[in-house]
Amino acid sequence: MQRRGFIKLSLVLSSVVLMPQYTYANTLDISQIEFSSEIYAENNAQTIIIFMYGGASQLSGNLTNIEDIKKNSQSNYDYFRGITKTENSCWKEAGGKYMEELIADGDMTIFRCCYSKVREDANIKAHGVCTEQNQKGTFDDNAAGIFTNLAQVLEGNGVVTQDSLMPFVTMESDSTFFVEGDKSLSAYLKPIGINEKFDNPYSRDVRSWLYYTQDEREIDGYNSKDNGFDPALDTTMDKIAQSNNQPGKIKDAFSKRASISQFIEDISSVQTPDLGENRYPSNDFSPKIEAAVKLLGANPDTKVITLGTGGLGGWDDHNDARDYVSRMDNLFSSLKSAMAHIKALGKEDSINIMVFAEFGRNVNLNLANGWDHGNLQNLYVLGGKGYFNHKGIVGETILENTGSLNRLWLKPKKDTYWFEPNSIAATLYKIYGIQNPTILTDGYDVIEPLFDT
Repeated sequence: MQRRGFIKLSLVLSSVVLMPQYTYANTLDISQIEFSSEIYAENNAQTIIIFMYGGASQLSGNLTNIEDIKKNSQSNYDYFRGITKTENSCWKEAGGKYMEELIADGDMTIFRCCYSKVREDANIKAHGVCTEQNQKGTFDDNAAGIFTNLAQVLEGNGVVTQDSLMPFVTMESDSTFFVEGDKSLSAYLKPIGINEKFDNPYSRDVRSWLYYTQDEREIDGYNSKDNGFDPALDTTMDKIAQSNNQPGKIKDAFSKRASISQFIEDISSVQTPDLGENRYPSNDFSPKIEAAVKLLGANPDTKVITLGTGGLGGWDDHNDARDYVSRMDNLFSSLKSAMAHIKALGKEDSINIMVFAEFGRNVNLNLANGWDHGNLQNLYVLGGKGYFNHKGIVGETILENTGSLNRLWLKPKKDTYWFEPNSIAATLYKIYGIQNPTILTDGYDVIEPLFDT
């Protein structure tokens, strides 16, 4: 099916009537957005988005139907060498131990029914289109990304300005979260890319001059030019920029470069509080989430940080899925430490973390000992206690066996709460003060239980 045809079909299938005033993000009209500066200020929200590229199986957070799954699967689930149900039917060996601790502490909600009926009815389960739609929060293929929209709204209402320091940050490669539509984004709103080592994109040195102490700079044999940095040239460049550029954004950018460079150097030296038994585990993902929390704690201007799960591996587990168990365990042990870190900073009311993907997977363990694509996934929401009301577990699933080879699905149980992925975007817009988020999400509203008292 052609993508444009799919979008037209999907809007019919979802029974969403888009009224004439609904304007997609590529032609975003700020005047149509109802924005509350009071709610924005009260929530003081900051967000870490962890996107599990490849589509992670939902089973780590939902073993409710595992006995029926085992009976109907092509291959034997004993392949995983241990599937233990926790109190809330999470997979203990696959991060479930830490999920239970986060739930018990009131720090997390697992939504078991993030389900795209639109895509199910249109038989769409491809990585590219599903990733794009979930990171745009809409089925419109011409739309901008969620955080491009948010940036324009915050700018248009004067709460993020040219003086804001790194309002949007990415710790991954380019993603659709920040893709621009037909409307160009102000340069200062575009995401700044950093890594967990805080390698400084604003430094003019291969190894930043600020990294060295004065004594190190004066050590005989150290030549700053040989290391890619000449302090005299640096000073000259800044003077030339100020004298030759006309007043405006370019001149301002040059004047801010040194201060931003220094700011990043300062953050890199911030020490993580002593977290005791909740200290970050030794895996390749922990430094990323630790750096993200450290940055948000040090800089209230940063609103959003996006990161993938680099260091753990991808989630496209069509075959040999055994490593899924250790990946999920490493992810959620790191998230448990991240919440302890956030609490140590006194930021549990303002900082939230959302973990999701482009889709989930079916639950038939195929002949290659993996799972193929599905349309139901878990959404994990952590923190943000000042505006979210955590419920622990929301949603129930049933097993659907179509009788066809490799067609074994989890779907929302009748009368249980479920939502289209677009509602994730609506929820993000809402906590940042947008009162009519459906104007950007094809009519799909917020994830209601998060706001229920």
